[in-house]
Amino acid sequence: MIDKKWIGHELAATTMTLERGRLCAFARTIGETDPLYTDLAAAQGAGLCDVLVPPTFLFGAELDAGTVDSMLADLEIPIAKILHGEQSFTYHKPVCAGETVTVKSRIADIFDKKNGALEFLVKTSQVHNDKNELVAELRTVLVVRN
Repeated sequence: MIDKKWIGHELAATTMTLERGRLCAFARTIGETDPLYTDLAAAQGAGLCDVLVPPTFLFGAELDAGTVDSMLADLEIPIAKILHGEQSFTYHKPVCAGETVTVKSRIADIFDKKNGALEFLVKTSQVHNDKNELVAELRTVLVVRN
C-alpha cells in the first residue's frame, strides 16, 4: 500500500525551454493538423509570438527531467505495476515555442479501490511561464495494480 503520508508532498520543480522543432514534431506525431501548432507564419498571423504548445506536450516535461521516476522510487512503486488512468489540462494562457516554463507538482491524493487491489495516485501540477504567470494546470491519475 502506498503510504498516505505522501499526500501533499511537492515534487522537485522542472524547468524547460520550449523548442519549436520539438513542438512541431510532437504535434505531427499526435496527428494535430491545425497550423498554429506547426507553422510559424500561421501562428504569428493569429497574433501569437510563435507556434503553440500542443495540448498534451507539457505532460512530458517531468518525464524528461526524471521527476516522475524519482517520485515512483520515493514511493517504492515499481513502474511495471503502473497504468495511466487519467490526464487533464486546463490552459489559462497560450504557451508558445521559445518560452521557458516551470512545472511544480504535488501529490494531491492517494486512495484505493477493490480492497486495495488498485491504488490511485493523483498528481496536480501548475505551469508558470518565465513571467511567473500561471499558464496551465495539469492533473494526472496513476493506477497501481497490487
